[in-house]
Amino acid sequence: MWPLLILALCVSASGTLYSLRWDAAPDVIRELQASGGLAGMSEADLTDNIQTATRKALVGGIAKGVFVMPLLALLLACVLWVVGWLFDQKAPFERLMSAAALALLPIALYHLIFTICAASQHSLTAARAAQLVPSHLGAVLSGLSPKMLRVASTVDFFNLWSACQLGLGFSAATGMGRGRAVGLTLVMYAMFAGVTMIGLPAMGGGR
Repeated sequence: MWPLLILALCVSASGTLYSLRWDAAPDVIRELQASGGLAGMSEADLTDNIQTATRKALVGGIAKGVFVMPLLALLLACVLWVVGWLFDQKAPFERLMSAAALALLPIALYHLIFTICAASQHSLTAARAAQLVPSHLGAVLSGLSPKMLRVASTVDFFNLWSACQLGLGFSAATGMGRGRAVGLTLVMYAMFAGVTMIGLPAMGGGR
């Protein structure tokens, strides 16, 4: 219970503070220019679009913490149950749920650090927010193509820490060897990152 509560609070806090510090105008104007919607738009309509984007960011940030992250923990527990069944390493679902919740605490720590860093900023753009906590290789290496940047972004300290923590929790719940369990969850993370952080963005038009 407590890990989920800490996770929800940290993620909601980071989303709320980001929306309060976010200078939406440059990002909204850039998006409208790319879609061709800026031509002929009145100043009042542009202001309304900016205000709408800010409100969406606020609601989305809070909803991510309150609803999405607990559902993610539940989904992880279900995945662990399936993996345990496949490898004949069964465990009570409650223990798997606890392992999933504890594994997401590194993500909560990331959002806590982001909240502290964002609080010291006068304003933020989306690009600046992405670099505020440089936890992945893409934030460290320079001169990468968009495709290689997506690949480098999968090597993220907090995500890898969370994957290892998930493996240790799965080992404790099922009795599987620690090395085997951690290796298994790292492979699962690599598959997830390959689909969501590399494959899907590439299908959306990225290069």
